[in-house]
Amino acid sequence: MTPELVVLDMAGTTVADDGLVVKAFTTAIETVGVPDEKYPEMLRYVVDTMGQSKITVFRALLNDETLAQQANSAFETAYGDLVRAGECRPIPGAEDVVRGLREDGVKVAFTTGFAPATQHAILDALGWQGLADLALAPGDGVRGRPFPDLVLTAALRLEVTDVRRVAVAGDTASDVLCGLRAGASVVAGVLTGAGRREDLVEATAVLDSVRHLPALLEGTK
Repeated sequence: MTPELVVLDMAGTTVADDGLVVKAFTTAIETVGVPDEKYPEMLRYVVDTMGQSKITVFRALLNDETLAQQANSAFETAYGDLVRAGECRPIPGAEDVVRGLREDGVKVAFTTGFAPATQHAILDALGWQGLADLALAPGDGVRGRPFPDLVLTAALRLEVTDVRRVAVAGDTASDVLCGLRAGASVVAGVLTGAGRREDLVEATAVLDSVRHLPALLEGTK
């Protein structure tokens, strides 16, 4: 298979997280006044659901739409502030992978579980605006992972002829499930983020890093 489109997750896959999600989550929980004794259990849930839309995670944790929206807003603000403060760096080789794919005529989409504003703050901080063909986040009419919407929407917007000519790479079980549900032929898990090898068993391949993705794709031709 020569892919027409490669869909790449951001935090943990092409962008090093370095604990930013946990830092921003801590700020969000403090904002809505969750008791300290509930924090460890909530943090475990956040870690277990890495890759999913953050508003969906807060809805599950707080069971109150107003509190969930407040927490999500605080999370996105805190994460954006950390990114703008310089606590954001690319996974080594990730930018070269994107450039190489596009030079070979393959379209590339960045996807995330963050809000669009946070996604663009990351792209701005790294100087990656325009690096990929498309940057896509959950929003109106586009559900977050593990639903297939991000991959399918990218395929539609970039005019892919066949979902079997889509490849997906991400660091979480939610990334993998999203790709599989969308019908992608290659769904690679990477070990540079939240997911462990045992979390990525449903992936069609598990890679030490996204920098190994071109070799995987070359081998599937």
